Amino acid sequence: MPSYEDIFTKECLNDVFPPERTEQFFEALFGDPDEGAYDIRMSLLSASDRKLDFLFELHQRGDACLACNLTHGLPAVFLRHPVINIRGVTARLAELAGWPEGGWEWSLGSTDEISRALHVIPLTLKRTD
Repeated sequence: MPSYEDIFTKECLNDVFPPERTEQFFEALFGDPDEGAYDIRMSLLSASDRKLDFLFELHQRGDACLACNLTHGLPAVFLRHPVINIRGVTARLAELAGWPEGGWEWSLGSTDEISRALHVIPLTLKRTD
């Protein structure tokens, strides 16, 4: 069986959470995708047999301001926004990991400012079976 690092490549995560979803998210929020201050990408932070840690990376767009007041409330928005579809994203990640349906749970952490141009929101999946 391939390692989780071999499964959750950049290409795979772009398939699970396509770059176009950022545009759709800002279209839904502001009516114009160009109003967004950041692009949303996913990355794998760490992986073990029973736990997968991903990041939603918020990358500053051009010279837009990636201020904390724009990103710190996002976990609550991500939890319920249909374009983000966190339940669908986590279900797809667990499926790709080969985890049994109903045998895992997920949680979304708080926004962390890595730099002025990059903020992240942790997403953790844990096996419960």
